[in-house]
Amino acid sequence: MGEEKRRTTFTVLFYIKKQKLLKNGEAPVCMRITVNKQKAEIMIKRSIPAELWNQAKECSKGKDRASAELNYYIGTLRARILQIHRELETDGKEVSAAIVRDRFYGRDKVQRSLLEVYAEHNEKCRGLIGKEYSTATVEKFETSIRHLRLFLRSQYHREDVFLNEVNGQFIRDFEYWLKTTMNCRNNSALKHLKNLKKVIRIALANEWMTKDPFYGIHFKMDEVNMEFLT
Repeated sequence: MGEEKRRTTFTVLFYIKKQKLLKNGEAPVCMRITVNKQKAEIMIKRSIPAELWNQAKECSKGKDRASAELNYYIGTLRARILQIHRELETDGKEVSAAIVRDRFYGRDKVQRSLLEVYAEHNEKCRGLIGKEYSTATVEKFETSIRHLRLFLRSQYHREDVFLNEVNGQFIRDFEYWLKTTMNCRNNSALKHLKNLKKVIRIALANEWMTKDPFYGIHFKMDEVNMEFLT
């Protein structure tokens, strides 16, 4: 018979630090996670007048709006921590107070980089030449990633950036760089941005990034007048 898996003990406790009052005279509220007697503390960035804190119920006993909002926030945090603990156990992963805390902060997630995801996209497209993509289309993706790599070296002095570093300013700076340094016409620059947007959508769909850097940014293609030969 195999060794029976040991059940972990797990608690979440909210309390205040009366000895470390803030400048506003209130006590900071803390959350303590305990797994098998190992503890991890999280400052929840909320405070309360010490006399309003009910430690037995781990909440404010005040009747005002601020107290109601604090109690609601504590409830959501407790639910989130319980969910993280449940997910770790369900997935059969190691459970410790530090691991629960790090997942709460998002530190346990492997950060993907922009050029890494872009290169994977291009490689998959290359494998679909003749099925979903033409050779010419894939070559355009390769040109776009080369431009992006040059942009990072020129403007950021880096070989790559993490996806969570890509924001609206990054997109606008890339557009400006394409039109000035690379002398791209408007439509040509927008095609490179359109290719980048496709890669960003893949990252968003996989939850490798949470905010769409293209949100609120609108591009307009110039009309091209074709002259027909007589």
